Amino acid sequence: MTEAKNLCCLLYGPGKARFETRDVPLIENPHDVLVRISYVGVCGSDAHFWTHGGVMRMVSEEQPLVMGHEASGIVHSVGPAVNSVVPGDRVAIEPGFSCRRCKQCKAGRYNLCPDMKFAADPPDNHGTLARMFRTPEDFVYKLPDSVSLEEGVLMEPLSVAVHGARLAGVVPGQTVLVQGSGTIGLLAAATAKAFGAKEVFVSDINQVKLDFARSFVGCKTFMPDLQSTPQQEAARLKKELGLEQGVDVVLECTGVESSVQTGIYASGPGGVVVQIGLGKPDLTLPILNMCEKETVFKTAWRYAPGDYEVALSLLGSGRVSVKSLISTIVPFERAPEAWEMTKNGQGIKNLIRGVQDD
Repeated sequence: MTEAKNLCCLLYGPGKARFETRDVPLIENPHDVLVRISYVGVCGSDAHFWTHGGVMRMVSEEQPLVMGHEASGIVHSVGPAVNSVVPGDRVAIEPGFSCRRCKQCKAGRYNLCPDMKFAADPPDNHGTLARMFRTPEDFVYKLPDSVSLEEGVLMEPLSVAVHGARLAGVVPGQTVLVQGSGTIGLLAAATAKAFGAKEVFVSDINQVKLDFARSFVGCKTFMPDLQSTPQQEAARLKKELGLEQGVDVVLECTGVESSVQTGIYASGPGGVVVQIGLGKPDLTLPILNMCEKETVFKTAWRYAPGDYEVALSLLGSGRVSVKSLISTIVPFERAPEAWEMTKNGQGIKNLIRGVQDD
């Protein structure tokens, strides 16, 4: 394969993926970095795109989209002003590029930038599921020798977990309830423990996931009864786990209304609840219970300044390990199989290997 060609995997609509050769992105800005993609991770949003053609914005036959946003790779070439990485460096990519000039960016909340260019966001922000991907220098992170390229892919979901834990202000000695035992939930639990939480509890409706959470995090678990009310389940959780006053922090990673409500009821006086998971657009919250306890309810959106650096530190130091989360690695040309597996709940984190030269 010549250096001028860039094999990509594009989505044209629900269940419609095509592999096409496009031009390799050019170094246009002095701070541009061109990365040869090694691995791309699959998350729930990818499965949703594969099934429905998008989330808030849709792909189409007229405007197909290169998929992928969780990625690691090897620096291929750099612009003349780049000084943080050099060709050959192994890197993880932060897939959202802010404008750096707006009010939110200047206030240190670039994840809320109205001009954010996020990978694989329709209609025209193409993703990382390609042979080559161009990124600004300040959105690539050199991986330490102790972190593999496969593990580097999980820098993205780990940064989501770090952002939630930092918003919650998790400190040593606290009790933390994590709701949802998918990739984000598992990493949120591991992050809370790394931040010094005294006890971490994980709740999920899937026993297999709870069993894995116990071994991965070393935590107590709770399985809700879907036939009971959130208030009843919160009372049972507190009784079974020995939490008379409730937990200090709730990291809600499901987006399911009943789970959100249960988490609020399970939080203690003055507790903090951070909504990380996304579900239906409108939710009903037990506002009277929240007011009586002065519950602090926060919402989280992706990651913000410092989150990737903290995630890299946790990985590099071994305080958080992600290797056991990687379930399957499929070849580039079988990328839709990875989306299908994730859609069907197979595996924890499925990866797609980058393009292999002929």
